[in-house]
Amino acid sequence: MAHRKAGGTAKNLRDSNPKYLGVKLADGQKAQPGAVIVRQRGTPILAGENVRVGRDHTLFAVKDGTVKFGTKRKTSFNGKSSVKKTVSVV
Repeated sequence: MAHRKAGGTAKNLRDSNPKYLGVKLADGQKAQPGAVIVRQRGTPILAGENVRVGRDHTLFAVKDGTVKFGTKRKTSFNGKSSVKKTVSVV
């Protein structure tokens, strides 16, 4: 007989590092060229004027100005329209 309780394997001890996603500059804050405004996965927030999209869908400013959030009506390829959030630097 075993003199010690059998030790199983633990399957849930791994964890990934935090990705620090989200809005970095709020509406009305000043933005300099290259300043990160939103870090996101995919594009739930679209780029407006003076804002570009990075390789990992990060939105960043290309000119000095004030961050402005708004909405835009977009029509999908199947004719369905939806309201999307946008961010601009004005």
